[in-house]
Amino acid sequence: MSPFTVLVTAPSVSEQAQKLLRDAGAEIIFMKNPITEDALVAEFSRRKIDTVLLRGPTPFTPAVFATAKNLRIISKNGAGIDSLNLEAATAHGVAVMVANGANADAVAEHALTLMLCLTRDVPRFDRELRKGVWKDQRTLVRDFRGRSVGIVGYGNIGQRTARLASACGANVVIYSRSRVAVPEAMQWEESLERLLGRVDILSLHCPLNEQTSKLIGEKQFQLMQPGALIINTARGRIIDEPALVAALRSGHLAGAGLDTFAMEPATPDNPLFSLPNVICTPHIASATTGAAAQVGTIAANNIISYLRGEIFDAQNFLNPSVYKNDQRARI
Repeated sequence: MSPFTVLVTAPSVSEQAQKLLRDAGAEIIFMKNPITEDALVAEFSRRKIDTVLLRGPTPFTPAVFATAKNLRIISKNGAGIDSLNLEAATAHGVAVMVANGANADAVAEHALTLMLCLTRDVPRFDRELRKGVWKDQRTLVRDFRGRSVGIVGYGNIGQRTARLASACGANVVIYSRSRVAVPEAMQWEESLERLLGRVDILSLHCPLNEQTSKLIGEKQFQLMQPGALIINTARGRIIDEPALVAALRSGHLAGAGLDTFAMEPATPDNPLFSLPNVICTPHIASATTGAAAQVGTIAANNIISYLRGEIFDAQNFLNPSVYKNDQRARI
């Protein structure tokens, strides 16, 4: 292959991804945070960039695509592309690919961790013990086994989370906009509203789009059982955050486990951070060594294969029409 440039929208990417790209002839350019629309426009204006390895909620807007004259492909180091305007990418002939399912196990593990920690009240006991408070012999916590766990969204991550929760003894109920077959040990629910009223723990695993933005708000919280828990390892804007804060403060919800937030990076004044019944993590559900290596490898192979005139994995391609119409010489 001829030399080509890769812009990584982060200060780093896995060593596996870097080696694959450099062995294929890439010059890798890293960006420093914060990465804004203006920063991207400036980067594309100052140099020829053939490809992008996309990390984080980087704002690829129509203005950015209009500046990226030489850009051939954007390969996401993950699966979510809610910060990228796919229509603009397609209109400018830029292929968009993802690492489909590569970090699903890591995110599912994190979702289960949040469920178990909330159910067993781990954060409270940790805080109290550090202050010298030993257990009260009368203290009892909830069981996870036998609880009803509702899974909203049944893609790669939702499926794995459902299996983990079921293996730990939960009764799993699944809702998705598309009807799918589910294992015999689990149940399917046709209505999101009915699902909300029958589960003890709600775990969100749907993508963020126009249909799912603020999917869970005041009305939905009112439909949930008193004392229910909510877990979000998907995207923060799927939840109406002010409504969530109100439901937690009122005691209607017993707790929340959140890895994602409406605004990221989340700032210290976010009211969720002051609530004792909330566990917060900084969008790190997929940040494991194994997931980073696997996701980075797929993201790099998407780029290399595309530039060779091949498709590494057709399931990763979000706008295949670009490939069919791309008459430019391969690098």
